[in-house]
Amino acid sequence: MTTPSHPVAGLAGFAGLAAEQKSQDVTDWAARLGWVVGLLLVIALVYWLMREGWKWRGTLQGDLPELPQAPAEPGEPALAHPSPTAHPSPTATLNGKPLALSGRYHGSTTAGQWLDRIVAHGLGTRSRAELTLTDQGVSVVRPGAQDFFIPAAELRGARLDKGIAGKVLAEGGLLVITWSHGDRLIDSGFRSDHAAEHTAWVDALTELSGGPSEAAATSHDTEGSR
Repeated sequence: MTTPSHPVAGLAGFAGLAAEQKSQDVTDWAARLGWVVGLLLVIALVYWLMREGWKWRGTLQGDLPELPQAPAEPGEPALAHPSPTAHPSPTATLNGKPLALSGRYHGSTTAGQWLDRIVAHGLGTRSRAELTLTDQGVSVVRPGAQDFFIPAAELRGARLDKGIAGKVLAEGGLLVITWSHGDRLIDSGFRSDHAAEHTAWVDALTELSGGPSEAAATSHDTEGSR
């Protein structure tokens, strides 16, 4: 016959199991906390490496001159041409409206190299942008970032593209302006809030720059970069 266990012994065993479970819970929380701390350290390291890489790239581009600023006299506003069949001219009209663009600035790269980002003088900072085209050039106003001006004499053309500085958009969703600054040829990418405006800008900028150039006509294969 089986001898019944003593109630005190049963309570002692239950208390031991409870203590063991409590100890296991404490151990699990310590392990989780360790994982969280380790993950935060990895994220901080990646951020630090990216920041140092950005600073290093800016140092390499230290020979880039200060960005041009808009002249005191902005010049006559360029106007979009009347229709796709008309001869493009930066002084033609479309409902009498000056050529202006509101949208985003997506970055600048060495012309023809869509991943070779230029970060010096704030050109690496993505931002909102307001563009205005006059006979003197393109004024780029960027809230929260450094404004700059592209003189008409430095324009080398424009094109529609889909990627710049690692940013990929829909086909033709990006207005890329090619211009010269110092001894560098630069591609700067913009996206209008109304993408249908891009074509008028390409036509006007191409005409103002004296016609299409080989550098401005270079689009890029961004397959696999998303």
